Amino acid sequence: MSETVLITGARAPVALHIARLLHDAGHRVIAADSLAHPLTAASNSIAFYEALPGPRQSPKEYGAALQKVIQKHSITRVVPTCEEVFYLAQLWAAYDMDANLLAPNLETLADAHHKARFIDTCAAMGWPVPETTVLQQAEELEIIAAQARDLVFKPVWSRFASHVLIRPSPRRARRIEPSQQSPWIAQEYVTGEELCVYAIAKDGKLLTCAVYRGLVRAGAGAAVVFEPVEDANITRFVTKFVEHTGWTGQISFDLIRRDDGNVLPLECNPRATSGVHFYSDGPRFASALLGAEPLPEIDVKGPMGVRLAMWIYGLRHVVSPEFREITRSTQDVLNWPGDPAPAKAQWRALAEIAAIALRKRMSLQRAATYDIEWDGPDQSSI
Repeated sequence: MSETVLITGARAPVALHIARLLHDAGHRVIAADSLAHPLTAASNSIAFYEALPGPRQSPKEYGAALQKVIQKHSITRVVPTCEEVFYLAQLWAAYDMDANLLAPNLETLADAHHKARFIDTCAAMGWPVPETTVLQQAEELEIIAAQARDLVFKPVWSRFASHVLIRPSPRRARRIEPSQQSPWIAQEYVTGEELCVYAIAKDGKLLTCAVYRGLVRAGAGAAVVFEPVEDANITRFVTKFVEHTGWTGQISFDLIRRDDGNVLPLECNPRATSGVHFYSDGPRFASALLGAEPLPEIDVKGPMGVRLAMWIYGLRHVVSPEFREITRSTQDVLNWPGDPAPAKAQWRALAEIAAIALRKRMSLQRAATYDIEWDGPDQSSI
């Protein structure tokens, strides 16, 4: 049965990809975001693009505008793709919204996003975890600062490895300023291969799971080139986590696979991530995302990436034979049969984000998300 689906976070390549998959499955797709020229707005897979106020800076206005969009287009389902999912969950809790939100409630989302509470959840379900300590005051930091070379420090609310300190000197670690409002964690540094997961679940049942590794990263953060990996232990972890939490919607994880094959969870991203690009069959994907039908396997087996981002962040490796091989073998996620406009529109989208970065005096990566970031329930009020 065809639906009218609203995809939010239209700036993200994952939003574009989901829009294309749902369109191929026969659904009517509307896209929304708080940028003027996001990637998905250029795609012929969407019927309309709606610009909204920024949810972080204008949460009430965002909610009112979103409800108008839902009513205007007779939206039946809202699919979040980025951190706007937290603002949407607040709206759905506070008001009688006229569409179904494909996400858990705010408390479940927040527990997964909070880097210490996520580890606590994994431990409660009996999974081994790296030793993790919450820091809320300078005195707690001082107790462990001498062991900083064996630790990783990061804010409990953060994304894309922003502000992460990996095995810093004790002197550098002491510059952290944890507080009750802005806690940090100190986590045991674990050796092994870092892997990622994208998954879809419904009422605690895992429907599909894509495991992948990053080949080129945006600094220490998100991968811009990635390839699929098979790992039964990771699938087992994801199955157990979504069952334990009763998860509905999209969810992603960063994990470490140790040399002995054991898997330790690091953090959770309760939203879409790059693993969605390993699905190309629109009807089957839509049946999983919207209809709770299992989708056992991915159908893209080679490396995928955003070619422009690959060159921006991988340029320092250009003389490397490995990098040259990656450029030859990687399929650009923006390319899609019959939908060439987004590949061209990425330059205008990048220019808009670069203008924000210059105006706000922040990094390009931070500018890409500054208006949708969510750093805990106290930061805004719907």
